[in-house]
Amino acid sequence: MASTGLQLLGLVLAVLGWACGALVCAAPLWRVSAFVGGELVIAQVQWEGLWMNCLSQTTGQIQCKTYDSTLALPKSAQAARGLTVLSLLLCLLALMLGVAGAKCTHCMGDANQASKARLARIAGLLFVVSGLAYLIPICWTAHAVIRDFYNPTVAAPLKRELGPALYLGWLASVLLLAGGSLLHVGSTPPGARALAFFGRATKDNPPTGAAGEAKQQEKSFV
Repeated sequence: MASTGLQLLGLVLAVLGWACGALVCAAPLWRVSAFVGGELVIAQVQWEGLWMNCLSQTTGQIQCKTYDSTLALPKSAQAARGLTVLSLLLCLLALMLGVAGAKCTHCMGDANQASKARLARIAGLLFVVSGLAYLIPICWTAHAVIRDFYNPTVAAPLKRELGPALYLGWLASVLLLAGGSLLHVGSTPPGARALAFFGRATKDNPPTGAAGEAKQQEKSFV
């Protein structure tokens, strides 16, 4: 009724996407210092993330400090926090539903395959929604960084570049979207659409067994 290989592949990709997303959420590498003034000696590099910012020096020392107040952050940072946390929580819910609804597990018994496939399809949709929710703050932050970088009114010390966490965030979103899609497709019965199509066709064209024979007999009498 469901393709076990597609289900397992979708779950593995989604779990990898969730792990990458959790790493990106915690890493203070969303934005890094941009050196556009032509300086040859770089003494300090500043890293900024959702929860803390760090200062790396050429001596190898790294000092990190969490943000004092969430309300003092810009609205974009608060929205990015909320969307990333919501995406990770949706991934956890989807993972539980996906494991329970996978064909290779016995969480709901082997006799209730239709309900298991339905749970797996819901899990796939949740993975897709979480991937989209995670993609929004990544693209939003990248757009803000690029806009400020090319804005001539922004001072050079305040300019930032795209951090490695953003690239890893894009990878996490792609993994979640791909994993959710494969899980949903692998949990869909292969003949569902064909049965629906042929069922509609039979309704439009009812069988002409006895009715056809009766009409032929009437024509013959005439």
